[in-house]
Amino acid sequence: MVVLDGENGRDFFSWLVHVKLSRIVLLVFIILLFTPLITHFYLSKVEKNSYFIEHGAHSHEDLPEDGYSFNKEDLRKGVEELLRIRGSVLSELRDIEKKRQQYKSEIQSYMRQLDETKQELAHQQTNLNRLKISVEQAQVAQREALQQNTPDLALPKRLTVDELPIVLPEISKSSSRKCRMHNCFDHSRCSLTSGFPVYLYDPDQYPVMNDGWDVDGFLKTTLKQTLGYNPHLTNDPKQACIYLVLVGEALKDTDDVTENVNNHLNLPALDSEALKRLPYWGGDGRNHVLLNLARRDLSSLSGDMFSNIDTGRSILVQSTFNFDLYRQDFDLIISPVLGPPGGDVWQECNPMLPARRHYLLTFQGEMKKPKTASYNPRNDDSEDNTELNRFILHHLNELSKTTTSDKFFFEFECNPASDNNLNTVIQDWALCGTDSSRRALLKDSTFVLIFAPGQQDLISTTLLQARVYEALRSGSIPVILGGDQIKLAYYEVIQWRRAAIFLPRHRITELHFLLRAIPDEDVLLMRRQGRLIWEKYLASVQSTLDTIVAVLRDRLNIPATPAETVAAVSVFNETFQPIQVTVASEVEQEESLGPLEPPFDSPAFRRNYSLALVQGTELWNDWGDPFRLYPTLPVDPFLSSDAKFIGSGRGFRPIGQGQGGSGKEFSEALGGNYPREQFTVLILTYEREQVLLDSIARLRGLPYLNSVVVIWNSPRPPSAELRWPSIGVPVHVVKAARNSLNNRFLPLDNLKTEAILSVDDDAHLRHDEILFGFRVWREHRDRIVGFPGRYHAWDINTKTSWLYNSNYSCELSMVLTGAAFIHRHYLHLYWKWLPQAIRDKVDEYMNCEDIAMNFLVSHVTRKPPVKVTSRWTFRCPGCPQSLSEDDTHFQERHKCINFFTQVFGYTPLLNTQYRADSILFKTRIPHDKQKCFKFI
Repeated sequence: MVVLDGENGRDFFSWLVHVKLSRIVLLVFIILLFTPLITHFYLSKVEKNSYFIEHGAHSHEDLPEDGYSFNKEDLRKGVEELLRIRGSVLSELRDIEKKRQQYKSEIQSYMRQLDETKQELAHQQTNLNRLKISVEQAQVAQREALQQNTPDLALPKRLTVDELPIVLPEISKSSSRKCRMHNCFDHSRCSLTSGFPVYLYDPDQYPVMNDGWDVDGFLKTTLKQTLGYNPHLTNDPKQACIYLVLVGEALKDTDDVTENVNNHLNLPALDSEALKRLPYWGGDGRNHVLLNLARRDLSSLSGDMFSNIDTGRSILVQSTFNFDLYRQDFDLIISPVLGPPGGDVWQECNPMLPARRHYLLTFQGEMKKPKTASYNPRNDDSEDNTELNRFILHHLNELSKTTTSDKFFFEFECNPASDNNLNTVIQDWALCGTDSSRRALLKDSTFVLIFAPGQQDLISTTLLQARVYEALRSGSIPVILGGDQIKLAYYEVIQWRRAAIFLPRHRITELHFLLRAIPDEDVLLMRRQGRLIWEKYLASVQSTLDTIVAVLRDRLNIPATPAETVAAVSVFNETFQPIQVTVASEVEQEESLGPLEPPFDSPAFRRNYSLALVQGTELWNDWGDPFRLYPTLPVDPFLSSDAKFIGSGRGFRPIGQGQGGSGKEFSEALGGNYPREQFTVLILTYEREQVLLDSIARLRGLPYLNSVVVIWNSPRPPSAELRWPSIGVPVHVVKAARNSLNNRFLPLDNLKTEAILSVDDDAHLRHDEILFGFRVWREHRDRIVGFPGRYHAWDINTKTSWLYNSNYSCELSMVLTGAAFIHRHYLHLYWKWLPQAIRDKVDEYMNCEDIAMNFLVSHVTRKPPVKVTSRWTFRCPGCPQSLSEDDTHFQERHKCINFFTQVFGYTPLLNTQYRADSILFKTRIPHDKQKCFKFI
């Protein structure tokens, strides 16, 4: 038995500390095992000796006589000795147990220290790997910077002339008829970097009408107001590229202010001498644009004011042209200005559903014979045309009487009491009914028949363009009989075949078959395209003037002016600087997720002069914007996969330098089809300061993070005592003009990356989740890519409306922007293109801005969002109550979906049945390989 005390105990303890764990445990086990056995053996031996003495005395006669008392005393002493030994053993056992517990506690402490050391080693190894990756990436960037042979291009400065047009001799009228852009336009005034400045002659200061005539007052006032919103307008004629002259619609200065020029054909309304007296006419009118904007006169040909006027080298813009007067790609055919000055026009449109309306085909109009001598057909086949027209009318009448299930409505004779039964019609077809009655019929028409002018030398008329305008406004697809003869407004940039059907007159018998051969999908596609054209280019005076300017600018391949951004005004004034503190992440990352690099911005305005060349058609006919120039677009093209290795590798970071790899190589480079980039975190907050600070702190050490932009929605400034976390990237706190959820999507001027991570201030996202979402977004740049999925469900009770649903489902149609990546371009569209009524509804409910963004992106792309990871919602324990916890929250979202559907004319949300997970997820891989993301 060993007793440990004093110096010997300390030596033994010192020895135990340095032995291995297994030996310590074995020694303790031996002590605990053999100590009771030894004690038991000793006690048994004492008892045996006592028993032998006690019983052996009876068999020995030579024992002393007082042996009994001796044995009793000896027994007492033996018992006491045994009790002493027992106490000593118990004391020793307690000491041993105490030391065993102490050793056990120390062993556990050493184990914890060992685990912490291992974790710290792994953490330091991860940081070391990060630093190695960062150094390697910095070296690659340095080599690229040294090897580049072209500088990064920013938007160039505007270069303009600084002199008035030089006066040149007049040209003959015959030479004027041969004008084209190459021989009648002064390109020196319109350099690529000029910005395309446009000067407007004040119609009151520079009248160009003959005595007794004047320009419609509505047009004069509206033109000056709406053109004032155009970014190309200049007040300096010396800098101007083109000069706009308003010459119509003209009214006779009589007691009847509505008396039109058509009733007085003896005297032309336009004064050619007044044109030549314009101060910047330059002798021949080069770079002048004469605007003949029709507003009332929809039934006549007199919209052509220039047939007998010497207009020199000026460009003619109007709705009525004949083949002899129209100069291809020089003059411009436009639609009459029948809409309001500007503003939201969605109320004018009708729902796009159902695809098949009550009537398959309708027509309202009356054929009239010309009553003026000015009707002089180009061809001498008027009898043939009359016979063809009779056959067409006969066929349509027979078509309406067939037993087919399709319904037709044809009205070939106007009501004598109709307000539009004009007496001085010089065109073969006149309108029937009032605007409201025609609109009611068009709302029930899948297709509407429109006749080309009977006069064969006409390429366009005001009436023709007006009927197309009415059809598109009501969602009825135009079917133009004689479509091979005419040109529609802005045809050089608008693909009208995507919105209208053009049919030669002689193919009238094929009409019914052709219309029935179009499936519902194409009907809706054409109707949707027609609404796009109508809203963007025809709906208002503002859109008409913007389109005229944009088409002329497009001819010269001059880029538009940059889209406006919102100035990011800091909540901190110049005299106050917020307190910044260095914080540690809540959870240290257990894997290397990418390099930590200094912030660098996404390249901007790199396609100023090539966008219209390679994507001009999409820019005008899809959901682009030909009126503004944006830094980047979600649909910007990307290089082929081998170009990054052959001549165009700058900025690219292929995985494993192109040979691929698993998780290790994956974490070292972004890979993909686009060059390296970063993203910006955009946070909207309102009076949850500590929650916000915690969210910002969790972003420390996040790779590919460019900056954090916080939109401070509260009217109260942040407390001066707040300790803002320093996370290694800039944190901008922007003051909002007012409390609005629409501020979540402000196109701020300090958003320097294409990728925007929109998050709520209480959203908890791990770093690997964020970076995985970022990598997925890079492959779906035109879509919303994020975490919380929702869907719109059909109300099976009412069967007429939608419901917002957040339950778990195998389909989803929305990804909430409380945690989602979106392209910066959609922030511009949200404020500049989305109808104001939707933003007003968001302010009314203080809700639904995320639904509005989903509607917008799905409407533009016709694609559903992309959900990543299994995340369905986010919870923030201990956070103050949010708006989404109110019982009325879901009721308002039901109403929002149905109201947005009404504004858009249909529900653009599309269902998807899959989510994105990481490659190698749940894949068994060799031990020497690493997954792309360990926990995703």
